[in-house]
Amino acid sequence: MKAVEIAAQVRSGALSASSAVQSSLARIAATEPKVNAFTAVLAERALRRAAQIDKHTRRAELSLAGVPFAVKNLFDVAGLPTLAGSKIERDAPPATRDALLVRRLEAAGAILVGALNMDEYAYGFTTENTHYGPTRNPHDLARISGGSSGGSAAAVAAGQVPITLGSDTNGSIRVPSSLCGTFGLKPTYGRLPRLGSYPFAASLDHLGPFARSVADLAFAYDAMQGPAPDDPHCAQRPPEPTRTQLDARAEGLRVAVLGGWFREMAMPEATAAVDAVAQALGTSRLVELDGVDRARAAAFLITNAEGANLHLADLTRRAQDFEPLSRDRFLAGALLPAAWIVQAQRVRHAFARQLARVFETVDVLLAPATPCVAPAIGTEWLEIDGQRLPARPSLGLLTQPISCIGLPVVTVPLWGMNPALPHLPIGVQVIAAPWREDHALRVAAQLESLGLAASPAAALQ
Repeated sequence: MKAVEIAAQVRSGALSASSAVQSSLARIAATEPKVNAFTAVLAERALRRAAQIDKHTRRAELSLAGVPFAVKNLFDVAGLPTLAGSKIERDAPPATRDALLVRRLEAAGAILVGALNMDEYAYGFTTENTHYGPTRNPHDLARISGGSSGGSAAAVAAGQVPITLGSDTNGSIRVPSSLCGTFGLKPTYGRLPRLGSYPFAASLDHLGPFARSVADLAFAYDAMQGPAPDDPHCAQRPPEPTRTQLDARAEGLRVAVLGGWFREMAMPEATAAVDAVAQALGTSRLVELDGVDRARAAAFLITNAEGANLHLADLTRRAQDFEPLSRDRFLAGALLPAAWIVQAQRVRHAFARQLARVFETVDVLLAPATPCVAPAIGTEWLEIDGQRLPARPSLGLLTQPISCIGLPVVTVPLWGMNPALPHLPIGVQVIAAPWREDHALRVAAQLESLGLAASPAAALQ
């Protein structure tokens, strides 16, 4: 069941929260050895909270009553060390309080059932974690789930929970959403507070939800909105509900397709997905942006430098305890010249100004979320635009330029775009102007209502 269906039945008394949680725990137990999405399952906590919801005298007011959810293990969960996918953080003291977004979802009646696997310190696009094992794509267990929020996408795709939370610095919600076939929302930078989450690159980090329907995405997002005075990264905007606007669909919105880089660096299945969405929305308008490659390079440098600075002490003391790939990238980031970072910030701001001008005449932009469907676990190289490119960083070719300037994006999953691999999904980014998550969600709702975008649970046994 989807989250809105569970919540409606729990509110009405047709379903108990305890039953919903027991079903989720049973599905996790049946599928988890195969998928490897969870690093901790909190059965006792979840059942205790479900019993409280069942006795709640105002249960009918809880928008997510009884809905099981799980979070990427960079969110603080009381009683657990906040691993952030690492070996080093196993030695950290357990969190004493849940992250703010966890508390907000629980205040809406949702029930936390566990923590999810990820790339170490969120630095990767594959969740091939050497400390906790790779998270496998529920639609094809030989393939990656994407990353760094791979556990978050896989848990939703496997039907283990209807909602999860992840983070997105350079594409870590959008890439796994695309590869696992879920809906995902990266809100505007600063829209949702980050209190109680392990940082990666503070000027690029976003938090957001995964779900198997647009309504679930909107309900979760609305429950998490609101100012957080103690969070310097939060924009302190009042909540702007989106779920009441989904029925408007794409009516009246001006939609265009991003060309240039966003078509050149995509395989045929990725461009086919965008073309199918554009046709369904009745748009043929094409927008070309200057300097997309430079914007991606800027995101790389800023991420590299900020991440390296955060981990400098451990790189000095415990370098052997990092995954080799992330350790080497962090070490490289520690050696970047300051002039490069200054220039990267100039490129970033110029790119943001260019997009601001585009959004004067367009409401929504469409682009592929990943260059291809999910590669096999262990894939080292991809052939894109006649170039042999390293597979792991290249999965973010189409998301990083958008992350760089903090735009809100909903990823919508399509199927059958690669005739040779019809069982694998691929996502399209629905990109909106800052603070217009409602526009992106409305377009996603339109595509879902047409049957073009969908997120069926994987047929795992």
